Amino acid sequence: MEKTLDTKVFDNLEKLQVVLSAKYQIQAKIEDVPKQLETQEELLARLKKEYIEKNSKYEALKEKVDGLKEELEEAVKLREEGEKGMDNISTHREYEALEKQISEASDKEGNLRKELDKEEKNLAELDELIKADESWIKSQEKDLNEARASLDKEAGSLKKELASLEKKEANISANIDPEITYKFQRIIQRNNEGIVYVKNGVCGGCHMILPAQFALEVREENEILFCPYCSRILRWQETKEGEEEDYFTIDTAGSLSDLDDDVDSYDDDDDDVSDNDDEVKDDEMLDDEDEDEVEDSDEEEESEE
Repeated sequence: MEKTLDTKVFDNLEKLQVVLSAKYQIQAKIEDVPKQLETQEELLARLKKEYIEKNSKYEALKEKVDGLKEELEEAVKLREEGEKGMDNISTHREYEALEKQISEASDKEGNLRKELDKEEKNLAELDELIKADESWIKSQEKDLNEARASLDKEAGSLKKELASLEKKEANISANIDPEITYKFQRIIQRNNEGIVYVKNGVCGGCHMILPAQFALEVREENEILFCPYCSRILRWQETKEGEEEDYFTIDTAGSLSDLDDDVDSYDDDDDDVSDNDDEVKDDEMLDDEDEDEVEDSDEEEESEE
């Protein structure tokens, strides 16, 4: 039978498949570029957040240290004033009052010095941590900027390659029906392959056995046909010399309807055998009845004698 479909269509579809597969891979890479920086960006954001929190804590602690210093100055001043007043006392009561003032001021001064020493150490440690964070943040920002520049360069290269592929796609698609092209694009996006070969009546994409008549239509290549199971476009692959066509039905086993006919024929044969068995059983029953009648007749004759 003369083919009504130009086989160049299948050749163009195979070329388009190569281009589209490469195109979709590049698009995926371009979309993945920003994701490659997500970890670094998240780390940098966390470092900056911790840096801000430590700075706030540092400012609060510094304010506390300044307050302790003021309190310490007041305590020292009271103690010194009391000690100077000792030279001018005239009564025992004045002595006791000044002695109490000096004692309380000295105790407060001692406690304040201890607390101030502790908080100043905490402030110094926190200051070191903040400086370390500043250095770490600068290092991360540098690494991130370098990575971003590298990925931007890579993305630019990918976009150029993508533009080239899209140009090839347009040139090839110009020779294919737009509706077929649209379906073909969707199939490749979903299954990676849009056109596959049929060998021995089996789809090369989903590996399902195709109906016999449908496989014959694929072989004739009079129209573009889609696999009823995976929706890929099908193209026939001739069996090489020396290989046997071992697929189910085509040219050898017939169609599935032939299988049904064989099953029906087998059932009819079973019915015939069953009917023959019934006839044999009926004949045997008749023979038994004849024998019974002969025996009854002999008994009657003996009785008359």
